[in-house]
Amino acid sequence: MISHRPTACRSAATVLCSVLATAACGHGPAPERFAGPAMGTTYEVVIPQRPDAVSRQAVEAVIRGVLDEADRHLSGWNPSSEIAQFNAFGTGWFPASTVLLEALDGAQAVSRASAGAFDVTVAPLVSAWGFGAAGRRDGMAPTGAEIEALLASVGYDKLELRQGPPALRKSDPRLRIDLDGVAPGYAVDRIAARLEALDISDYLVELGGEVRARGHNATGRRWRVAVEAPVPGERRPYTLVELDGVGVSTSGDYRDYREVNGRRVSHTIDPRTGTPVAHRLAAVTVVHASVAAADAWATALMVLGPEEGAKLAHSLGLAALFIERDASGALRESVTPAFASLRRPLPRGL
Repeated sequence: MISHRPTACRSAATVLCSVLATAACGHGPAPERFAGPAMGTTYEVVIPQRPDAVSRQAVEAVIRGVLDEADRHLSGWNPSSEIAQFNAFGTGWFPASTVLLEALDGAQAVSRASAGAFDVTVAPLVSAWGFGAAGRRDGMAPTGAEIEALLASVGYDKLELRQGPPALRKSDPRLRIDLDGVAPGYAVDRIAARLEALDISDYLVELGGEVRARGHNATGRRWRVAVEAPVPGERRPYTLVELDGVGVSTSGDYRDYREVNGRRVSHTIDPRTGTPVAHRLAAVTVVHASVAAADAWATALMVLGPEEGAKLAHSLGLAALFIERDASGALRESVTPAFASLRRPLPRGL
């Protein structure tokens, strides 16, 4: 039997809130904040100084426009979303919005580079293990036969994208896509781009733990974001990363999990085997120019594990932090050179 440990965060959202990011940088003039519920979680946008020519209402409209856009096109929880329509569609070409095509194009790039460790078509397997919007609720783990049957309809190579005219096509009518692994990061990227279009060059955007920052905070210093220690039941910072025009995302096994016969089962499903990852990697944090890409890469490296994931991250020059948990529960880490260059020490008191 499976028992579910509920979580208040998204599965990949293990970066601490922007409150810690700003608190870690000292005191200064109060920045302007915009916050609220979105995409099954919460968002916060911090702007140290809004330009006089830009009204608060204009910023709110930008944020709400992107969030509504994500709900219409990318949501796995909205039964009338574009993704839901595609999942119910057959094997012909499905006319796609620019939003959906862009999000999928970035996701497919990570799928190819990771040889399928990240895969937006893994949704049926995630559901079979009891996670996600359509997760089974009978308290049972899937059988080996069920997993094999589902694997036959899973695979990023079964999904074809066409740019002109924009459209998607699946080679198997059973194929379903789920962008919950990149949609929040994609929304953060789009909010940031639209803020910059308003000539706002200093900001921090956070959605469900996915963070992007540019410029300086209210004290005139670079933004520093705290990465959470992967310890169940705790919310404490593990380290800081300095962000300027880049984003950060973490994938971990310590918030969204289930227990099967006393053994913890991660929400991270390996698309290649159809089973939850079972290595000693507790969390992976990735910093990238695209938050959506950081999100996808954090998941891919979490699937690959401490050895294979670290090898790939080094070869691609990714900024990645790997935190492992040994049999005693002690944590140990490895970092790539790109991540080490962005890392900053925790200040006293955090």
